[in-house]
Amino acid sequence: MSGTVAFVIALITIIGAGIPVSRYLRAIAPALLFLGLSTLTLLVSFDSSGITFTGAGRDQAAQLCGRAAASVTALLFVALTTPMTEILSLLRKLKLPDLLLDMAVIGYRMLFVFSDAVQQIRTAQSARLGYANYRHSLRALGQLVAAVTLQVWQRAAALDLAASARCNDGSLRFLTPVYGHARRDLAVSLCAGAGLIMIALLPV
Repeated sequence: MSGTVAFVIALITIIGAGIPVSRYLRAIAPALLFLGLSTLTLLVSFDSSGITFTGAGRDQAAQLCGRAAASVTALLFVALTTPMTEILSLLRKLKLPDLLLDMAVIGYRMLFVFSDAVQQIRTAQSARLGYANYRHSLRALGQLVAAVTLQVWQRAAALDLAASARCNDGSLRFLTPVYGHARRDLAVSLCAGAGLIMIALLPV
């Protein structure tokens, strides 16, 4: 029943949260590719007679695939519907160390800095025909890696300098929004979670 849980969570994410199907598929495609390759290794066995498909391996692969798909869809539901600041606020309420949360914030921020730097440099290289052929592509790729490394390092140093200029010697804090229907939403979430657990526990 894990596959049913994964399907239900995916529908809730796409229909309930309004996530475009194309965006959802782009986000889940790498995980599904890795899951497919991993499942393939359980479907076959190698012996003296060659490659054989076993029924036990098929059942094990189906169970593993369903559980992994349910986990991936649940993770994507949180990632695509919950702002990072709210996740950090919850983790801070759970008394996680401030140092760990600060590292998560800075790492999350640097992901966007890295992506923006790669996009800008690659656009400039493409405008100069940097990827016109294989030899030029290899050269442009090396220059891209070097330029991105330097640019991200400089932006990280600028971020640290800006924090020091504001006398920030403690943990990073963010304003937590107040929701008027928080209790109702919590009750709905608990009921939905209980329903998914019941579906997962149903006999096949």
